[in-house]
Amino acid sequence: MAETTVVHLLRHGEVHNPQGVLYGRLPDYHLSERGRQMAEIVAKSVAGRDIVALFSSPLERAQETAAPLAASLGMEPELDERLIEAANFLEGKVVAGFMRRPENYRYFLNPRRPSWGEPYVEVVARMRSMILAARKQARGHEAVLVSHQLPIWVSRLAAEGRRLWHDPRRRQCELASLTSLTFDGDRLVSVGYSEPARSLIQGPTVPGA
Repeated sequence: MAETTVVHLLRHGEVHNPQGVLYGRLPDYHLSERGRQMAEIVAKSVAGRDIVALFSSPLERAQETAAPLAASLGMEPELDERLIEAANFLEGKVVAGFMRRPENYRYFLNPRRPSWGEPYVEVVARMRSMILAARKQARGHEAVLVSHQLPIWVSRLAAEGRRLWHDPRRRQCELASLTSLTFDGDRLVSVGYSEPARSLIQGPTVPGA
């Protein structure tokens, strides 16, 4: 009989970002106090599950989200660049109003690629490679991969056979959410989604963060 393996894609918790910067891959963006609470809630929500592998994006906010889960599992998260945030040419800019600034128009010429950053197909390729590696390592059990909104969302779109280009405001990938891929052997049989820390989310969040 085929083995059931579940790979959970966990988005990091809320980040301390009072200036509203699109921080992307910039260093020194850490979880807020609420973000740390989110990470604790997620760790408790998956307590008792058969998790045997834990991977994380190398960015601080992802590692800090993984920390409570790592502590409860008694394991160190393995850092992997394939889980990192998508590259973005607008990184470091204040989000409010940047689409109305003439100097930024050139970045929005092709939303299907997208022209503002790392192509969706490249993000999907590296995430798929990571998902398959985690599935292999956790075969018959469960794995958690801590990543970021856009990489997780386009991975889900690809898994469900949907087009990759989309309206960033319509992503179903909230802070500290879990997108769960269930495999029967090597075959993907379902995609689940949950928001363990929903009660702590306040207001809109920065797309792609």
